[in-house]
Amino acid sequence: MRSRRNAQGRLSPQEQMDLLHAANFSERDLKKLYKRFRALDTNQNGELDTHELFDVPELADNPLVKRVLSIFDTNGDGKVSFVEFLVGLSKLAANTDEFQKTKFAFDVYDINKDGSISNGELFAVMKMMVGSNLNDQQLQQLVDRTIVQADKDGDGMISFDEFREVKKQVSEFRFIRHRHRYVCSNRVDASLSL
Repeated sequence: MRSRRNAQGRLSPQEQMDLLHAANFSERDLKKLYKRFRALDTNQNGELDTHELFDVPELADNPLVKRVLSIFDTNGDGKVSFVEFLVGLSKLAANTDEFQKTKFAFDVYDINKDGSISNGELFAVMKMMVGSNLNDQQLQQLVDRTIVQADKDGDGMISFDEFREVKKQVSEFRFIRHRHRYVCSNRVDASLSL
């Protein structure tokens, strides 16, 4: 769905309503996001491309900008329309359910969009993230260990369900670690107050 804008570059009332229903944003949020989109759209063609996103200082150093752009770009034309931008952001919003956020994270790694993460895909995305901090051999060892730990059915790939399970375990570990720090700091605080 391409934006039907009037002469001032505004969304029609019907399109605003359609977008409010499609994404999980308030009307106020929608207007702010549209204003931000138009500011990012430096050539004012109604679409964002990688060059426009790399011009944003907060995004220029993010190694995953191209991956996020490819996920937002649902029609595969290499550009992100406002509708695609809005739907993509709605998957990352604070009030989005955990399943959708996990699916988005999975999609970052699932480069060929076949529903599983291969060793090569995991290597490619992790290489984007670690850059030259690890050499290829070190990174491959890390990728191989990750696949072995996550791949419960032994097919050499990480399915979405396997990815969710790993994410759940990591989240539980972080909660326990955070809780332990909280309990320890409260004990220290209590002993200091004596």
